[in-house]
Amino acid sequence: MVSTADTPPAAAARKRSDVRRNERRLLDAAAAVFVRSGVDAPVREIAAEAGLGMGTVYRHFPTRADLVVAVFRHQVDELAAADEPAGVDTPYEVLRRWVHRFADFLVTKHGLAEALHSDHAGFEALHNEFVARLLPVLDRLLEDSASAGCTRSGVRAYDFILAIGNLCIGVETFPDYRARQMIDLLLAGLAQNAPAPSRWPVSGINPSPTAR
Repeated sequence: MVSTADTPPAAAARKRSDVRRNERRLLDAAAAVFVRSGVDAPVREIAAEAGLGMGTVYRHFPTRADLVVAVFRHQVDELAAADEPAGVDTPYEVLRRWVHRFADFLVTKHGLAEALHSDHAGFEALHNEFVARLLPVLDRLLEDSASAGCTRSGVRAYDFILAIGNLCIGVETFPDYRARQMIDLLLAGLAQNAPAPSRWPVSGINPSPTAR
């Protein structure tokens, strides 16, 4: 039998790459499932979403808390990167898309405390990490949109994050609550001479004053 030490470097690198790729697939799949079904969703649903076996899920994340925390960090990394193709959309649309992704992230955050059980210090540390990393990103997006004349200036990123969080709370209580529509109403109120974004129909909101 060939030992790990005898594994050729190229083969070892491929193995590490496969492990990272599978982990990324699992995190993307789990994030989508958590938004759709909550953090208590069955592991088999996550495995099916990722196209991987349940054993692979447990090898990467032995406990649900491990998985929820990993998804939380993964989403924070994605939001902090705020990668957008240059020149494709208006700053208003870029802001809107980021805010929708942030709303999806809040679903994981709401389930994080329960997943960590009594680890209050751990929850607080993760909460503080997400605030420290994401506030500057949202502040930049708000400034870019305001500078382009799309939205009003002087909006504090911290106030805006709290507003989004409050609009998302109803998801946990009301089955038919549509947080994204509420968020779009908030963004429409923030708009200032902004053209209607091309993706408004996705949420069923039309900012045109003549719309019926």
